[in-house]
Amino acid sequence: MNLDLNTIWFLLVGILFTGYAMLDGFDLGIGALHLFTHTDTERRLMINSIGPVWDGNEVWLVTGGGALFAAFPEVYATAFSGFYIAFMLLLFGLIFRAVAIEFRSKQPHAAWRKFWDISFSVSSILSALLIGVALGNIAMGIPLDSNHEFAGTFWGLLRPYALLVGITTVALFMMHGAIYGVMKTENELHDKLRGWIKNTMIFFILMYVLTTMATLLYVPHMTDQIRANPVFFILPAINVLAIANIPREIYHGRDFRAFLSSCVAMIALLGLFGIGMYPNLIFSNPMAANSLTIYNAASSQTTLKIMLTIAIMGIPLVLAYTISIYWVFRGKVKLDAHSY
Repeated sequence: MNLDLNTIWFLLVGILFTGYAMLDGFDLGIGALHLFTHTDTERRLMINSIGPVWDGNEVWLVTGGGALFAAFPEVYATAFSGFYIAFMLLLFGLIFRAVAIEFRSKQPHAAWRKFWDISFSVSSILSALLIGVALGNIAMGIPLDSNHEFAGTFWGLLRPYALLVGITTVALFMMHGAIYGVMKTENELHDKLRGWIKNTMIFFILMYVLTTMATLLYVPHMTDQIRANPVFFILPAINVLAIANIPREIYHGRDFRAFLSSCVAMIALLGLFGIGMYPNLIFSNPMAANSLTIYNAASSQTTLKIMLTIAIMGIPLVLAYTISIYWVFRGKVKLDAHSY
């Protein structure tokens, strides 16, 4: 791996999308778990646990998309044209989630709130599933022609492996959301979420094992870099240790440390994905020669230099904004007149 401008931008785009997965991941996880609560107060607490931060978390997705467009415009064009229907569904899910959060408590009627509760949960699950399906397709490869244009169909993207990665992503976000919920709630809901962590961990570990086996059998090129560079084996080791540390921290009541362990596990998982893909950005299957890489799909070196300067100035601002918001809204969630 040569640390040239193209590789630096590969890492930067990966960091931005990893930041989005960690932050909006627990938002989507809270949404997926939302309907498992039974009272209006519990559901309001669930929504208010993410209320001050969910929209700011999506800044990372927008920034990541902008970085991808600036550094690798051909990848942006191919992905958004080939995955057009899938991206529209994802956009619909994210928009409907936002609308559900804002509209849910505008009326006191039970039917009104039930409709938006279902909308919030379904849109969160759909969004998480589509993100995972996209990752599964990118890993397995999609058909690209000699012009690097998508040569498949929407239904062709719904392959068993991609769907397996999608379900694994839902499970991961549910575990991540349950841990965040424990960190932000108290009393009965806190105790209920502590029980959910065990169930969501079992769900995730089962799906993770199945996905790993399927990857080794059907997507072996994703392990080429690790076999060639055994030092990268440290990432799956970190991932396993981070996941194993979650129940330990929860048992000792160290909720924030459990949340950090979940974040580390997500970083390790996406790090493994990035290592497996490098230097490809979109792998072409069956014609590997048509793949889009960090070299044949990149902007000019001048553009990458200029954009790197802008990124060096901009990313600290995004980090500062994110840290300040979480600091201001730290602590347990309590309902008041300004709550959702």
